[in-house]
Amino acid sequence: MGPRSHVRLVVLHVLVMSLLLSLGGRLWYLQVMNGAHYKKVAADNRIRDIVVPAVRGQILDDVGRPLVRNRTALVVSVDRTALARQDDGGKETLRRLAALLGTPYEKIALKIRLCGPGIKRPCWSGSPYQPIPIDDRVDSRKALQIMERQEDFPGVTAQLEPVRDYPRTAGATAAQALGYLQPITQDELNKRKGLKVTGFSGVDLIGRDGLEATYDGDLRGAPGDRKVLVDSRGRVTGIASEQPPVGGGTLVTSIDAKVQGIVEAALGRAVKDARHRGTPADSAASVVMDVRTGRVIALASLPTYDPTVWTGGISQDEYDGLLSKAHGQPLISRATDGQFAPGSTFKISSLPAAVKDGYSLHGIYSCPSSYMVGARAFSNFEGESGGDINLHQALVMSCDTIFYRFAYEEWQRDGAMHPVKNPKDPMMKMAKAYGFGKRTGIDLPGEASGRIPDRGWKLGYWNDTKKTDCKRAKTGYPEIAKTDPSRAAYLKAISSENCVDGYVFRAGDAANFSVGQGDVLVTPLQLARAYAAVANGGTLWSPRVGKAVLAPDGSVARRIDPAKAGRLPVDPKVLAYIRSALTDVPKSGTAAGAFTGFPFDKLAVAGKTGTAEVYGKKDTSWFASFAPAKKPRYVVVAMVTQAGTGATTAAPAVRQIWEGMYGLGKDQSPALPDGNIPDRLPALAPDGTVAAPPGFADTAKTERKAPAAVKTPPKGRKPAAGDEPVAGPAPTAGGTASATGTAPARGRDPATGDEPVAGTASATAHHRRRR
Repeated sequence: MGPRSHVRLVVLHVLVMSLLLSLGGRLWYLQVMNGAHYKKVAADNRIRDIVVPAVRGQILDDVGRPLVRNRTALVVSVDRTALARQDDGGKETLRRLAALLGTPYEKIALKIRLCGPGIKRPCWSGSPYQPIPIDDRVDSRKALQIMERQEDFPGVTAQLEPVRDYPRTAGATAAQALGYLQPITQDELNKRKGLKVTGFSGVDLIGRDGLEATYDGDLRGAPGDRKVLVDSRGRVTGIASEQPPVGGGTLVTSIDAKVQGIVEAALGRAVKDARHRGTPADSAASVVMDVRTGRVIALASLPTYDPTVWTGGISQDEYDGLLSKAHGQPLISRATDGQFAPGSTFKISSLPAAVKDGYSLHGIYSCPSSYMVGARAFSNFEGESGGDINLHQALVMSCDTIFYRFAYEEWQRDGAMHPVKNPKDPMMKMAKAYGFGKRTGIDLPGEASGRIPDRGWKLGYWNDTKKTDCKRAKTGYPEIAKTDPSRAAYLKAISSENCVDGYVFRAGDAANFSVGQGDVLVTPLQLARAYAAVANGGTLWSPRVGKAVLAPDGSVARRIDPAKAGRLPVDPKVLAYIRSALTDVPKSGTAAGAFTGFPFDKLAVAGKTGTAEVYGKKDTSWFASFAPAKKPRYVVVAMVTQAGTGATTAAPAVRQIWEGMYGLGKDQSPALPDGNIPDRLPALAPDGTVAAPPGFADTAKTERKAPAAVKTPPKGRKPAAGDEPVAGPAPTAGGTASATGTAPARGRDPATGDEPVAGTASATAHHRRRR
């Protein structure tokens, strides 16, 4: 071997040794230095994580009757991700599925589209990585075919899942209070780190409104985790570890299903009867509250809707109907989100304000048919005169002119129209102390705040709307003048006035305020809370619908207690005086006709009628009440828009509610035994069954009747206090709707449906209502 060959051999040996050393070093690094890591990776290749869903908790009434529960259903779902990996994008799989289910292919294709701008429902608003439910009522034979022939249906699953069910116990719907569920969106998954996608379409839902939204964290529970061992072909060979899911808590509410059913039926009859009398009666609301605790016993709103519309996906027509003004916007709760002029029911605030300002509680006052406020005459209802009367009788017969006088004289002492740095404004300050003009704090989302239109509000509103008013002062309302010249001229005069000095707090503003007219807005819930405070001696509660959350094992996870929001700044003697006067209203006052033949010896009801004028529409009918009069336990408030006087529509509805609660009708058993609600919580057994508290055995039958639809008649609009809620932003891709009811803003273009409010003109043009 020559020298040259020897050198080559040495070089080759060096290269081989270098390679061997490198390989050995790498093996040492992998096996010694990173051995534990790669051992774990190898094990993970044989372990798969499965998220195990938790069953969402029930919502029960005060004695354990189900308001919302779960039913088990075979649900067919489609995985978009799995379809996307197929050569044709899953079209052939969907066609086979459509043929099996007897559903058009196009319908399934629409359901699995992702919602977005310009995409109409049906579409999928949840995470694109979740299975999308296609059918939640498939029969077992078809489901078995899907499960056994996965090669024909890749990406399609059929499995038992819990589906939300609404049993309508005792006829109770309470759709707006209960709320609804919608799929979790990807944004929510990103924001709420604790949420997990389980892969079960019926479980990956989130509360969007009502109690479902407020108590979503309690109801949804926590999913479990199962680690399964798989072989190289993906077949399960065993379970490595398992953490079981924790079921959602059961929400016990203060709603009583029987009372709720009675209230909804009474409102339905009131609307029907009002329409027979020739009024549109396009919406209604009612609240029943425990005056001692602020707990809500019933909360009803019309128009309503069938909550099962959300189950299994909602069509575009159904979705539009829930938000449509033509259908009455049934998604919105008039009880908590609707804002309306309260009429004479508001006098429980104005009277103590006048007394606190120096007027004698036991004085005698003239009740003429009309009273001059400045240069304008403000009249009683239908021009009636009451002579010289005391304040007790002023409430019983609902004399407006006495309150006009109080308000006008207070306005003059405050400097009339001249700017005042610190006006006394006794009636407005008292109204705010009663809780008007701010949210009650109820445990439901979207509550409206109402409106107390003081000087500050009027100045701020003028700054926001003067440009529009000044423009309309010049152009007028030609679009309205074509069909209604007199109305167009009236609106132009209002715009001219508001353009120049719409910020001025006028005598008419003060007079209208005293009787719950003008720009005053309240919600039925606010009014119920105010009457509860009068009835209980002055305590103002922050109401609650939730009562307690029960853990899956039946123990009490937490109690939900109402909070005291303050006290009325009213002398107890004045409150007692008001209660005494309201006791006579159903007996000999403005509600006497509605309560003819009522057994006052069995249940003394106290109350106040209210009839609020709304420009361009029929009057809003109110009746607010409490009973038993001497030792009040409950408040019942009812309101029906465009329904006439409080005595003709709302008062009869409230009478029916009291009769149902106490069993005062012919052959009628009481909804509340001995007029009581249970202090103890229902008992929840580990198997999910519920036992009512002692003495409150459930005898109500579960019904499946759909709620009566309340169609909205042709709409007129009003310029002053708004008498209907206006939907906020449309629901998001996840289905969220704004449930905040707001009155139409003054000064807007009437062509859009909202009209300006008169300043001096509207403050003096219609002020005859009191009943």
